[in-house]
Parts: sequence; C-alpha cells; structure tokens
Amino acid sequence: MNRSNEGTSHRSIAPGADFLHLAVNEAPSGGKCEWLAQQIRLALADGRLPVGSRLPATRVLAGELGVSRGVVTEAYQRLVEDGCLAGRGRNGTVVVGAPATATAARPPTRASPPSPRSLFTAAPPADVFDVMRTARARIDFSPGVPDLAAFPRAAWLRAERRVLDHLAASDLGYGDPRGAPALRVAVANWIARNRGIRADPGDVLIVAGTAQTLTLVGQVLHSDGISTVAMEDPGSLGARQHLHNCRLGTPPVAVDSEGVRVDELRATGAAAVLLTPAHQFPTGVVLRGSRRSELTHWARESGGLIIEDDYDAEHRYDRTPVPALRSVLAENVFYAGSVSKLLAPALRIGWLLAPPKYRDALVDAKRFADLGNAALPQLILAQFMESGAMERQLRHLRRHHRRRRDAMVKAVAAHLPGAIVHGAAAGLHLTITFEAGFADTDVAAAALARDVKVHPLSWHCQRPRRPGLVLGYAASPPTDIDEGVATLGDVLGRMA
Repeated sequence: MNRSNEGTSHRSIAPGADFLHLAVNEAPSGGKCEWLAQQIRLALADGRLPVGSRLPATRVLAGELGVSRGVVTEAYQRLVEDGCLAGRGRNGTVVVGAPATATAARPPTRASPPSPRSLFTAAPPADVFDVMRTARARIDFSPGVPDLAAFPRAAWLRAERRVLDHLAASDLGYGDPRGAPALRVAVANWIARNRGIRADPGDVLIVAGTAQTLTLVGQVLHSDGISTVAMEDPGSLGARQHLHNCRLGTPPVAVDSEGVRVDELRATGAAAVLLTPAHQFPTGVVLRGSRRSELTHWARESGGLIIEDDYDAEHRYDRTPVPALRSVLAENVFYAGSVSKLLAPALRIGWLLAPPKYRDALVDAKRFADLGNAALPQLILAQFMESGAMERQLRHLRRHHRRRRDAMVKAVAAHLPGAIVHGAAAGLHLTITFEAGFADTDVAAAALARDVKVHPLSWHCQRPRRPGLVLGYAASPPTDIDEGVATLGDVLGRMA
C-alpha cells in the first residue's frame, strides 16, 4: 500500500528544468512552444539571460521538461527570427540581443566613482580601503602592495601540477582547521630560516591573512576579559579598524626614532599591544637595542601580550635583519605573518603563532569562522616554499623593489625638496612629512583629482602630528614613480 502511494506521488510531480526554473505544467494545453518562447523572452528582458549566454541544447532541455524536442527547437527558432538568439554550431545557441520592446533589458548602471574629495573630507569610514581601491587613478602609490606583475606564475604552476599529480582523494575533503600539515611544516621551516623563530609545526595556525589574525586574536582577547589593545601612533588604520570591530579600544602609544615608547605603553595600563617592530608602519623605524629590552621587561614583568605584525620584514635593502620578538618572547607574543607582501594579497594565506595559553581558543575561533582555509592553495604554497621557489622570489623582489625604492627617493629629492623621507631602508613604502598650513587629506584629494593615489599620513594617526603622505612604490615602474611624485610636487606648490 505504501509503495503504491509513493508511486502515485512520484508520478504526480511535473517535469521541470533548472534552466530558468521552468515548470512545464504552467504551459497552456497545446501552447507549449509559445509558452517556452515567452519565458525565454522574459528572461532576456529582465537580465537573467544577458548577451553572450548559452542556452541548453534542445535535446537536453526537452528531456528535462518532458516535451518533444520539436517544441524546444521551434521556440528557439522563433527567437532566432526575432534577432534574440543565434545558432553557433558546436557552440550551441547563444543570446545576441534582447526583445526590442523590453524596457527592462537596459544594461545595469554602474555606480559612479567616488568623488576624490569625498574620500578625504571626514573620518575614514569602515569601507575606506574598499572605496579607495575602486577610485580611479593612473598612478597608484597605495602602500602595502607588492609588484603583482612579478607574481611567479611559472613556478606556481609547476608547484600546482606537482601537487595535483600526487594528490590523494582524501585531500579533497574537509581538513584540519589549523591548516594543511604540509603547509604548517613549510611555514615552521620558513620562519626558522628567515626570522629566527623556532616553532613546532603543531604551533602554527594557518589563517586568511593578517586581517583574519587580528579578528581571531581580537575575539579571543575580548573573551578573556581584555578590553584594550594599545597601538603605535602613527599605526595602521586598517589594523585599528579590525580591533575596533572586535569591540577593543586602541589607546595610542607614541613612536619615535627608537620605536614604540614603552613608558607610554605602561601608562596606558593596556594588557596587550599591537606592534610592527621590524619595520614600523608607517614610519619605518626599527625597534631594537634598549627599547627592545624595555619592551621585553614590560611583557615578562606584567604578563603583557604583544601582537607582532611581521608584515614586510623580509623586504630590506640597507640594513641588517632584525630578529622577531617571537624568537625571544614565545610566551607573550602572537606572531602574525603572511604571503601578501611576498606573493600576492589575493592568495589570502597567512600564519599565526600564539602563546600557549591561547592556542586552543584560537583553533576553536578559526574552526567556527570557516573550518579552515581552502586546502589546495595551502598545498601548492607548501610545495612552492619547500622547493626553494619562495627564496628565489624573495631575492628577485629585493632587487626589483630596491630599484623602485631608489627611484622614489630620487624623485622626492627632485620634486619635493622640502619633504623629509622616513623608513626608506626596508619595506614596500616610505613616508614623507612636510611643513604646511593645510591638511594632508587636502593634498591627497587634489592628487587623486590628478590621477595619483596616495594615503594621507593623518589616516594612520590617532593624535595630531605633522602632515605627510604614505607612498607605496613597489607596484609602480620608475617612470610612473617620477611622474607621480612630480605631480605631488606641483600639487603642493599650488597649495602653498
């Protein structure tokens, strides 16, 4: 009896197609061909089938709808005669136009680009960097971007092929939320060789870049009762936004020529601090000597926590390497690294080493955020790193970026003789400051109006200071660098 009912129920379901969610039981008796043609016309009119779309083969669609192939062929033919479709042989039937009477078939309107001045007239909103990226400019000096044209495509492809050749079926399933074991081994080896950090692969957590590190650490610290994370001032606006999103305060701590002022850090009473000690963003100063000793004493004496953003420490030109704080303060340091400045931000792969107290909580936070990074890019990166290709890429980038750094320093000397250059010995950017009776946001707005994109220094400051600009040079060829800085010089000259 039950079997009979199930059979009856199954037979009562009318055939339908995933294509346009067509349901043939809606067609009038004897009018299936015209009904199908009209459904396709409506999809052309409202944009569900834009020009260039390919329609299902007539045999396939007829089978899904449970109609004769002639019904579908005739419907297509009517739309061919109307000029909406065209047969392209083996490429099938494609959309070449929309019904002339279809007023809804206008191309989607694009949002107007933001006005240059509107980006800089108020406090930067949460989406300021998204808006900044979409703002049109022929020369882009945005900091933090490597030369993306230098991405090692051939070496990456070789690593990808090797991974796919040896990939087990089980590797395509859900993985360890901490990251692919092969990549955690490769990262442990990389930071040991290049940053002097000894770490067990089991201590490495793979994340979606330093941005996710800040979010995960911020959540865990907030849950542990920590309400503030002190920040260098000036310091990264983007990092500050991530911490604010985790409901953490960010009291500012001054940075001078020796690095962060540890006496000011103590005065804030903060239990944690976010630092960029190897190449401070955006001033470029290095934390070392007595200031490192002071910071180490603060951490050990008070149990203070340090989030060490090692964002571009490998890119150095005129100075010796600086050891990571994590190498001497493993119990107190959250160490954050990524490949965004070495390969490309689009990979969204970074790593985090946490103090033992917080490791399990961070793994839980990562698990519930996304179950772990995508496995295939991790395995490819592991192969890329272990093959020696990462070191070769770093050596190439150092030579490449040094030439662009030199071009930027030369251009500033030629076109901005009154500006002071900061942080040119390493990294992917430098900062200039200047005396002026106007805001650096006005300079940035005027420069963008002339097709040159820069960050005003004040975006990265919590307290007032001299106006300045943060200028990324890694992504621009020397000719563009000279032209862009010349434009900045002209802008400043007109505003003076």
